[in-house]
Amino acid sequence: MTIEIVRYQPALSEAWNAFCANAVNATFLHSRRFLEYHGDRFLDVSVVLMHAGSIVGVFPAAQSPADRSLVVSHPGITYGGIVHDGYLCGARMIEALVRLCEHYRGSGYDRLRYKAVPHIYQSRPSQDDLYALFRLGARRSRCDLSCTIDLADRAKPSERRRRGLKKALKSVSVVTGTEQVRALWQVLNDNLERKHGAAPVHSVEEMEQLITLFPGGIELFCARIDGQVEAGVVVFKARTAWHAQYIAASEVAYSVSALDAVFDHATAEALSAGVRYFDFGTSNECEGTVLNEGLYQYKHEYGGGGAVHEYYDIDLLGVQHVCV
Repeated sequence: MTIEIVRYQPALSEAWNAFCANAVNATFLHSRRFLEYHGDRFLDVSVVLMHAGSIVGVFPAAQSPADRSLVVSHPGITYGGIVHDGYLCGARMIEALVRLCEHYRGSGYDRLRYKAVPHIYQSRPSQDDLYALFRLGARRSRCDLSCTIDLADRAKPSERRRRGLKKALKSVSVVTGTEQVRALWQVLNDNLERKHGAAPVHSVEEMEQLITLFPGGIELFCARIDGQVEAGVVVFKARTAWHAQYIAASEVAYSVSALDAVFDHATAEALSAGVRYFDFGTSNECEGTVLNEGLYQYKHEYGGGGAVHEYYDIDLLGVQHVCV
């Protein structure tokens, strides 16, 4: 078997997206629509993996903005990795990764950072890439801890969360719909400014653009109190997991535990849609070396458990032939 590495070109966009739609480990973050929404923020060096004239994998990647010798898969998304349809298993995955390393080394790069797709976003077990990384001598350079509810076998929410839900239901109504985005962004902006002196990664205009690009892929669950949006969550929807991309609540919302009602509604919707996991996201700082224990435990109280996001670094100059 010989895998050919082809540099991504815009002419391959349609084929790339069609392949991701049927891949075992892709979400809309891997689509060209999402990657190209970043515009010229990154120098794209993505590739397509071919065998016998057919696509067998795609690899979203860009040059690190901070280090011209480093390729990252991908700096603009939470996870990247080799996206495939199941064909790249075992020895084939090892060969695929060797070919990637050869390609980027030949393009003048010294290192490759591989951001693996967490298992909760895989429609079938497909962690062959982690084994291939081990075989190539990759070093795990970062590990972030996310809290995720397994909706098929959910732990019982804590007593505090059950009390919070009971309290919230007395004064909160939960509404869904992306038309709430501007109202929620006001709460989110105020929340981040009040607590951290920061702003959301996405502006409200950018979030509106993403909603337009991915109809049905992004949903908002908002808590209204006296007719006013006071809390909510932005959910990115994948086949196997729904991810809470943004969580926000005003002081009024906190006083009545409004987020308990929001998450109760969102997890019920996910379960009804046949989704396996509801992911609250990571609770880390300082490249994963610091855990915000209070935030993690808050998420854990909803009946969740740990899922990790792993980053691996490969020294491209040190990769030699690997016997499979």
